[in-house]
Formats: sequence, C-alpha cells, structure tokens
Amino acid sequence: MADAAEVTYKRVMLKISGEALMGDTTFGLHPPTVQRVAEEVKSVHDLGVEICMVIGGGNIFRGLQGSAQGMERTTADYMGMLATVMNALAMQSALEQLGIHTRVISAITMNEVAEPYIRRRAVRHLEKGRVCIFAAGTGNPYFTTDTAATLRANEMACQAIFKGTKVDGVYDKDPAKNPDAKRYDKVTYDEVLQKHLGVMDASAIALARDNHLPIVVFSLDEPGGFRGILAGNGTYTIVQD
Repeated sequence: MADAAEVTYKRVMLKISGEALMGDTTFGLHPPTVQRVAEEVKSVHDLGVEICMVIGGGNIFRGLQGSAQGMERTTADYMGMLATVMNALAMQSALEQLGIHTRVISAITMNEVAEPYIRRRAVRHLEKGRVCIFAAGTGNPYFTTDTAATLRANEMACQAIFKGTKVDGVYDKDPAKNPDAKRYDKVTYDEVLQKHLGVMDASAIALARDNHLPIVVFSLDEPGGFRGILAGNGTYTIVQD
C-alpha cells in the first residue's frame, strides 16, 4: 500500500454524474456499476486520501428536463436534489460493504436518512477517515451538482476536484463523434469558459477559478484510473490557471 506522503493530494472531491451509475441501462441504478465505482473509491481511500463525493441525479430525474416539459423549475430542481440523495445512499451502502465508514450529508434536512450539513462536523468526519457524500446539491434550486461539488470542495478545503467522466480528459470537440478530436493535457478556467468545453457549468468553473481550485478530468471507466492519477500516473486533463 502506498503511503499518503506519496500521493499528489491529501483531500479531494470526487464528482460523478448520476448517469455514471447507470452502467449499460437507460435509467436508474446498476448495482454492479455502483459497486465498481465504490471499489475505485476504496482503492484511493487505502492510500490515506480523505475523500468527499458529490453524485448527480440525472439517472433518476433531471430538473432542467422536468422544467422543459412544463414543470415549474423550482419544483423540478428539488426533485432532482432528492434523486441525488438516492444515489448517495446507494453509494454509501456499496462503500460500507467494502468496510469504508461513510456519511451521507444532505443540504435538505432529512434526519432519518442523512445528516444535515454542518461544515465543522463534516471536516471532522474526513479527519477520522470517513468518506463524506454530499447530497441534495446546494439545497437551492437553479444550482447544479457541479456547482455544489465546487462549493463543498472549497468549504472542505479540498486540494482538487476529480471529475469522473466517460472520456479520459477534456477534448476540443466530442471524441465519440470526431475521431480527430484533440485532448488537452492542461487548460485554463478561462479557456474552458470561452471555448465552451463543457467540463462543468460556468458558475462551477468561475467558483473554482476564483478560489484557485484545480479540476482533474479523467475517465471513470478506466479501472484504477482514479488511484493512478493520485499516484502520479494515468491520462487526464487538469484545469487550472
């Protein structure tokens, strides 16, 4: 097992989409995929890294989509936040089966299933080696889980956000549709905004930029990718000044 002194970051935020938990299905949760992601998290936790997580809710309900279909935007966004709680509980269950103590911390009070968000208590959980999964976004409509992840990463004094996606970094165009797409090794926050590179939404990028918080974009589908990057290997794109 590598020593914590060998890893690049000591405390990180892992942001994944709800869709990342669908596997090959078109909706909902795919338990083997949830288990595989939990094993990736465990491998990094075993390095002594303190881990925060934010999981989107798009596999269950997407607020913007509901709003586009005529639902009132605020209501649709709250439904999306509840979807993130369901994903967080599924991930907590998978992690605890692997022996990792985990806390789901919700921005919307629901004491029976999750702790309320209290910053100092969450920091203490991290210091005790627990994985903290932040659910229900920021607790406010009109903010995405990308923004929630960036906000919590700043509040928890994380050293980087790891954005797990289906591709191994940031490309100038969609690599699935364009074989000639070029991958960036490094890109600035302003380039992401100006070129609409779609790493995260604009408010999340601006919040990361204003607080000099690097964003590491990597493939969650590559086994051992998360651990490899923390140990200084692997393929990824880093967004920073």
